[in-house]
Amino acid sequence: MSGDEIRVMVVDDHPMWRDAVARDLAEAGLRVVGTAGDGAKALRIAPAIRPTLAVVDLHLPDTNGVELTAALVALPEPPRVLVLSASGESDDVLAAVKAGATGYLVKSAGREELLDAVRRVHTGEAVYTPGLAGLVLGEYRRLSAEEDRAADGRERAPELTPRETEVLRLVAKGLAYKQIARRLTISHRTVQNHVQNTLTKLHLHNRVELVRYAIDQGLDE
Repeated sequence: MSGDEIRVMVVDDHPMWRDAVARDLAEAGLRVVGTAGDGAKALRIAPAIRPTLAVVDLHLPDTNGVELTAALVALPEPPRVLVLSASGESDDVLAAVKAGATGYLVKSAGREELLDAVRRVHTGEAVYTPGLAGLVLGEYRRLSAEEDRAADGRERAPELTPRETEVLRLVAKGLAYKQIARRLTISHRTVQNHVQNTLTKLHLHNRVELVRYAIDQGLDE
């Protein structure tokens, strides 16, 4: 399996919607390795089909997408999770992100917006329906402020290179990797490498955690 191959599992209890999403992804050249209509089946088949990304609805018959997201990202080979939901309510969005979702789209998103989100989330980018990103960043700031008050004895963070810090600052401002590459006149792959190196140094797992760290350090100002 290629390290860049996108293997998608689609989880939605509406067969027509589930099939339509799977068809759009497959027609775009992405590999749909499985579908499920409930959380139990998704968790049962995930270890065997090894998806690298799961497109998850929030409202399922046996559980909710937040609980399923938390269970999926806890697997030994966790997929990234893109929530695709009819709900754009702030409580739903924040709950999904806190559970480990890397992206969140409402179902009014167009086909191309979905395909773009799948590809970007697969690389670790945090992708949200326009209008929701500010909500999530605001919550990160609130959580970071709380952590600051409780972290008087926190260890000194590992030192980043000037370029890693520059990339991190742009990530915190919400720029996509391609935008960062254009801004810094470097390749998209180089941006990904800097992000991965930064994640390793800081012992973080994904872009969501990286944005929280950057905001905590005041790099989004």
